[in-house]
Amino acid sequence: MVTLVDRLANPPRPRHPEKAHRPDSEVLRKPDWIRVRAPGSKGYSETRDIVRSNRLVTVCEEAGCPNIGECWDKKHATFMIMGEICTRACAFCNVATGIPGALDAGEPERVAHAVRTMGLMHVVVTSVDRDDLLDGGARHFAEVIAAIRAATPATTIEILTPDFLRKEGALEIVVAARPDVFNHNLETVPSNYLTVRPGARYFHSLRLLQRVKELDPAMFTKSGIMVGLGEERHEVLQVMDDLRSADVDFMTIGQYLQPSRKHHPVKRFVTPEEFKSYETIGRTKGFLLMASSPLTRSSHHAGDDFQRLRAARDAQLRSRPGARD
Repeated sequence: MVTLVDRLANPPRPRHPEKAHRPDSEVLRKPDWIRVRAPGSKGYSETRDIVRSNRLVTVCEEAGCPNIGECWDKKHATFMIMGEICTRACAFCNVATGIPGALDAGEPERVAHAVRTMGLMHVVVTSVDRDDLLDGGARHFAEVIAAIRAATPATTIEILTPDFLRKEGALEIVVAARPDVFNHNLETVPSNYLTVRPGARYFHSLRLLQRVKELDPAMFTKSGIMVGLGEERHEVLQVMDDLRSADVDFMTIGQYLQPSRKHHPVKRFVTPEEFKSYETIGRTKGFLLMASSPLTRSSHHAGDDFQRLRAARDAQLRSRPGARD
């Protein structure tokens, strides 16, 4: 569980003002397969110091990711740009909701410096939703990508973007910056959108992913959902079909974990066997890569997954009639 009051703000303010008056929901006891060790290794401390010294925000902290100890120990961190305050109020999310501040012009260089200092060969960059900006933050994404390319040309870049809803031309700006992987999460099945992701539109997000491939067929696309939010199995399978129709390469499925009693409740904990089944089915539906487990998150093992993704595409191309070795 996390605090609902940000005491570091001046003055202290509710982290989730839109949830403050919601009734507390029951919190289910976590099964053994979902438990992780508290972070505290030397590598974790070093990563934390790099993040702090560069005045950066990470989704690892803001979203309360259960894998932070493992990832930061290996000096892997997912940078969250454009501030730590989101203009959306998704029922599952622990990122603070409110009115964001102005964009920080120095942030792209600081992200690039942190990537170089940490020696990252693959980096994941995400952001809060910035509905207050005319382009939704698209140009800022492009500037961050350009800064990383200039600082560490060999580093591959994966971005996890908002949906750029009603932001004409924003997607084109980001795709033109040529990230190696374009990720946008559907988060849940369509029937949950009104309660779980009310500010978004399922088919807009799906079309966003499809449009990336139209703009750059060589760019890897990726999306993910959480389970345990009350969805039915057949709905998960339909999301798989929808993503394949949009030519998405890589899908992730992980267990939803409730940040606080004010957030959307966990309806059930999906078993490891069910996750394995989803992975098998996803492969048969044609995804180049599937990651499906209780602790799977969008950026968990992202570097290793990128290498597997690239190898899977190479193998697919070699298997086509007329292909040469």
